Amino acid sequence: MTTQGRAPVAQGRQESTAVATAGATPDAAGSALLEVRDLHVRFLSAGRQVHAVRGLSFQVSARGVLAVIGESGSGKTVSARAVMGLLPRTATVSGSARLQGKELVGLSERQMRLHRGRDLAMVFQNPERSLNPTMRIGRQITEAIRTHLDMNKRQADERALELLRLVRIPAPRQRFDEYPHRLSGGMRQRVMIAMALACEPKVLFADEATTALDVTTQAQIMELLADIQDQLGMALVLISHDLGLAASYTNEVVVMYAGRAMEHAPTLELFAHVRVPYTRALLDAVPRLDRDPHSPLPRLEGRPPDLSEDIPGCAFAPRCPRVDNDCRSEAPDLELHDRDHSWACWHPLGDSTETDNGV
Repeated sequence: MTTQGRAPVAQGRQESTAVATAGATPDAAGSALLEVRDLHVRFLSAGRQVHAVRGLSFQVSARGVLAVIGESGSGKTVSARAVMGLLPRTATVSGSARLQGKELVGLSERQMRLHRGRDLAMVFQNPERSLNPTMRIGRQITEAIRTHLDMNKRQADERALELLRLVRIPAPRQRFDEYPHRLSGGMRQRVMIAMALACEPKVLFADEATTALDVTTQAQIMELLADIQDQLGMALVLISHDLGLAASYTNEVVVMYAGRAMEHAPTLELFAHVRVPYTRALLDAVPRLDRDPHSPLPRLEGRPPDLSEDIPGCAFAPRCPRVDNDCRSEAPDLELHDRDHSWACWHPLGDSTETDNGV
């Protein structure tokens, strides 16, 4: 869980918030940098079709910060990679992902390369796997710069050094000529951020970008991302299972389960008025200082469903304490309710169940 020194972004940047798409109007959609609607992703695996993302929709505007959270396997990363065009050939993507009105779904790899890195960028979860161990740090950054920007080698080198300073790498000229194994985990993650920011993208996906870091470095990286995002006017999409991070740094939250959006609201609204039992279960599992230090963390019993099979009702029904026959027979749609708050649940939690979440 991230430290809590920074007030929620939603308090200070409501004017640039992401837009809840369940009830978004065409006018609201027009102001979005990135608009994803009814996104579906299917994989062919061992003769079976895995329906990994099922009708996801969201929007994010300039300087907006959207968190997509959920358990592992909920479809968070697959969704981001679908927008970026980074899925394998076994994947089939349908629906719409528009970047400033331009459709990305269906573009060829050659066409996507014009946008990837230049307009859309991604910070991956594991820098050890994402950085090339045989290439010096500077070369890895300048490669992206010279691919997308009209710069010679000297200009690209200067730009790379500028980026290393921007992400607060100490002794940037020395690090420029070093290999990734010479850097700490936090510094490697900063290099990944520098590479993603090399061409000043309009939208930045951060996929579990702080998961492998200690709490102090995690907070530093998030503060860095927030500051750079504000400077460049980017849209930032955080892919995470960390609810503390979402509460501290985002305008809007989408909660995913089994490939679907279960709840979607402005950050302060969602944490103050949780409506979906799945979201409540995620919140209950967050460590809290007011709990008995020797008490076990609450657990969410059961497992997510097999996404290669048909799910006749609500995907969360087998694990939900409020389940009934309606839940098992028909899946609820994500619908906009009060205060820009959308949820997909036949039996949402009400005010009587709400408590201080401590997140």
